[in-house]
Amino acid sequence: MANPEKQSTAPILGGLIRKRRKQMGLTLQQLCDKATLSVGYLSQVERDNATPTLGTLAQIAAALEVSLEYFVATPKPSDAVTRAENRPRFSVPGSDTTYEAIGAEFPGAELSSYLLHVPPGFSSETVSHEGEEIIFVIEGEIEQVLDGQTFRLRQGDSLHYSGKTPHSWSNPTETTTRILWTGTLSVLKGSASIDLPELTVVT
Repeated sequence: MANPEKQSTAPILGGLIRKRRKQMGLTLQQLCDKATLSVGYLSQVERDNATPTLGTLAQIAAALEVSLEYFVATPKPSDAVTRAENRPRFSVPGSDTTYEAIGAEFPGAELSSYLLHVPPGFSSETVSHEGEEIIFVIEGEIEQVLDGQTFRLRQGDSLHYSGKTPHSWSNPTETTTRILWTGTLSVLKGSASIDLPELTVVT
């Protein structure tokens, strides 16, 4: 007999399609036009009242600019593990701040999470976007500005805020600060809400 608890962990196809469509800012009609499908049929698929063939799912995936794996891949528990000694570091060209990705990627994942190594004197631009963010200072200090209000965060301090609030941050100290950043803003996936220049792997 199938284990119902195991089955419940599988991603729901309709929900994945709807989530990705909304991430791209597409209406149901726009997605149908891109995928050359009828609104009535795709609406049924999004509500899990109809199951598309593999060929139709491939059309939907292409319109949503993802691979078929986005819908059919089943993550293994081992995929969720990252080892400190094996995690690659990367940086944005022109910046000395380095990042380590500690979140896992799987269909329906909402969160991204990174360890940031912020050099002395670093200062970010002011941004605002959809979603929310949590930062936790592991080591050192930063100054976080939220809608014009400045917060000095030290080791062990955290801050949780809406991405829509204009925000920026800096390291005004003379030592590197380490931060755990977690948020619903996807910065490295195809569904990113912001455009980044090519990333550089740090060895």
